[in-house]
Amino acid sequence: DVIEATQDVGVFVQLSGVLKRIAVKLSKICNDLRLLSSGPQAGFGEINLPARQAGSSIMPGKVNPVIPEAVNQIAFEVIGNDVTVTLAAEGGQLQLNAFEPIVFRSLSAGLAHLTAGITVLAEHCVRGITANHDRLARTVAASVGLVTALSPALGYETACALALEAHHTGRPALDLVRERELLTEAELRELTSPASLTGLPVL
Repeated sequence: DVIEATQDVGVFVQLSGVLKRIAVKLSKICNDLRLLSSGPQAGFGEINLPARQAGSSIMPGKVNPVIPEAVNQIAFEVIGNDVTVTLAAEGGQLQLNAFEPIVFRSLSAGLAHLTAGITVLAEHCVRGITANHDRLARTVAASVGLVTALSPALGYETACALALEAHHTGRPALDLVRERELLTEAELRELTSPASLTGLPVL
């Protein structure tokens, strides 16, 4: 309906909302990648992103998450464009909306930039991510949360006491279990295996 399309650009508002939803989710993924790769000393350092530049301009040897940061900025643009499309749709009068050019420009830019950003993120970042196995193993081994997995075998009160002692002394809970011979090494391995902790098969 050409007449309807002239006065009401609601379908473009809907499309812009879909693009914004994609942008918000994509930006959240990039935030997670940046946080999980932060470090190498004071950050999480759980994953390693591919190095795509020589290094930080102020910190020699530091690898900046430049691709996630670039995709974050694309997401910010798309979210801002959604506001523009919303205001342009609202600004029509009677049977005419004079602001369709900025609507089309905003949608076109959003589609093009999101497409490029997703492609670059997938090919030049996500595919090259590696896990920092040593750091992850140390973090898990030192986690008081492991006591939760031992609770069915040890009983709640014993597990609770172990968790409190591990927290206050800074000693790994598993070391306390071994020291007191509460479980055998085989039982510990079974209860704290990735398959047991996640409920997923080991790949």
